Amino acid sequence: MAQTAFGGNPVNTVGDLPVTGKSLPSYSLTGGNLADFDHSAFAGKRVVFNIFPSVDTPVCANSVRKFNELASSLDNTVVVCVSADLPFAQGRFCGAEGLSNVQTASSFRTDFGKAFGVGMNEGAFGGLLARAVVVADEKGNVVHSELVPEISQEPDYDAAVKALS
Repeated sequence: MAQTAFGGNPVNTVGDLPVTGKSLPSYSLTGGNLADFDHSAFAGKRVVFNIFPSVDTPVCANSVRKFNELASSLDNTVVVCVSADLPFAQGRFCGAEGLSNVQTASSFRTDFGKAFGVGMNEGAFGGLLARAVVVADEKGNVVHSELVPEISQEPDYDAAVKALS
């Protein structure tokens, strides 16, 4: 079990992040078209998972904007922005912001939070995902993972991109 914080108060997650050097765990997510997908959707591509509580919070929204900006310069890479928000909310946000370089995915009816160890089952954000970044190479091996120490803190974007070098 890993730990982050919300407003300085410790919040435990349901597990630990995927480990660098290991394969990504099996997972499923729900796309904007309400169809579920798994790791096979990204076969042969590098994947950056930008994981966060809700696109309707300022820090989460900033992370989606920043990864959208970074994604335009990342070859053979898909940036997947994952939250428990409904796909409609994610799509509305990206549409209103003109963000087209990231793919949104919802964990609302999947086990993604448990599989990646980022589900929060306590505190004010219980039921949502903790803020984290997991990066995998073309073979599905984890090359970077970060659980931010405080949910209100943005992830280390530079470290995520550097892991793809």
